[in-house]
Amino acid sequence: MTSGNAGFKNKTTDNLLILSRITAAVSGLSELDTILKIGLEKTLEFMDGVSGGIMLLDEQKKMLYYRVYKGLSQQHVQGMHLKMGEGIAGKVAQTGKAILLDDISLIPGAARPHLIDMEGLKAFISVPLRARRNVMGVMNCASLKAHHFTEKDMHLLNSIGDQLGIAIEQVKLYEQLQSSREKYRQIARQVIIAQEEERKRISKELHDETSQMLAGLTFNLQALIEMAEMIGIEDRQFKEMLKKALASTVQINTEVGRLISDLRPTLLDTLGLIPAIRQHAESNLTPLGINVSFKYEGVDKPLRPEVEVSLFRWAQGVIGNIMQHSQAKKVSIFLKGDSHKIELCISDDGKGFDPSKLTVKSGRGRGAGMFIMKERLRSVGGDCLIQSQPGQGTTVTATVPLAQASLD
Repeated sequence: MTSGNAGFKNKTTDNLLILSRITAAVSGLSELDTILKIGLEKTLEFMDGVSGGIMLLDEQKKMLYYRVYKGLSQQHVQGMHLKMGEGIAGKVAQTGKAILLDDISLIPGAARPHLIDMEGLKAFISVPLRARRNVMGVMNCASLKAHHFTEKDMHLLNSIGDQLGIAIEQVKLYEQLQSSREKYRQIARQVIIAQEEERKRISKELHDETSQMLAGLTFNLQALIEMAEMIGIEDRQFKEMLKKALASTVQINTEVGRLISDLRPTLLDTLGLIPAIRQHAESNLTPLGINVSFKYEGVDKPLRPEVEVSLFRWAQGVIGNIMQHSQAKKVSIFLKGDSHKIELCISDDGKGFDPSKLTVKSGRGRGAGMFIMKERLRSVGGDCLIQSQPGQGTTVTATVPLAQASLD
């Protein structure tokens, strides 16, 4: 590298302006190609360059490949994969140090010298894109004229490289996070499906075996009471015990029926989500003196089974909290859909609470229940919003994007 600065924009104000624009792009944009293109264009502007590109490092293959470029022929870009240490860009990726050349056509170590001659390239820079000392890629820029670089140029280009390197790392981390979330959702969906299949199996067994046995026992006890009357048994205590046994059996059978319904409501399989939520709400809240109003609109598309199950289980949890904690007199349920989302809103006029005080430390109580409900929704791409204040009731809203919810 030689000193001097002929033909280059080396004023401090110009350099700071270029760097600030790249910094703004990095902080204000999330699309990697757009960020890299801005960084490349500003660097070409700085050195009066005509062509260049940004090569990213494939960490598994240890190869550099072009991600964005400008002014380069397709022939140059196509199939250009450099190993670590190969060519100028490979050396920069390997050492993490920039290389600034007055005239690349005079350098014997350049990759594909015949293409460099064909393009007529002269001044050339290759800058590492670093994040926390790790090289994420290399930016190459070239001019058709030979030039001289200064130490200030080197500092500016390294700063640009660091900014772009951080952007690449952030995008990769975001992509990894999104991938992990999607894997979690897929596993959660499988767990939900497995849970529902097991619930369905248990529900069927309770219906086909336990419930039938209890029905038979009820019939037999009723017959014994009638026989005792017919044959004139006068033992009052004996007859009272039979009647108590009958009442207990009827009560147990009713509870088993409720359990079967909670495990897997028949309406969820036969008629769908709306009747299932309505029946569950009315059968559990009305006996407690709570008035239930139900409304729905815009839900005219079939939903994915796991989404229906998740929304129903979420509604079960909310209704359970209302029964245990709210002291409400009125509950309204509103299920609506539009072109973007499915939304299920449940409101009560109960005593309310402070949502910021919800905790899951004990693994029990309302805090744990709300956490579980949120996680269930997130497993199908949805979310949950809790709005409440002491003395002003509670509104809980579940939202699932239509893209995640619809079968279409």
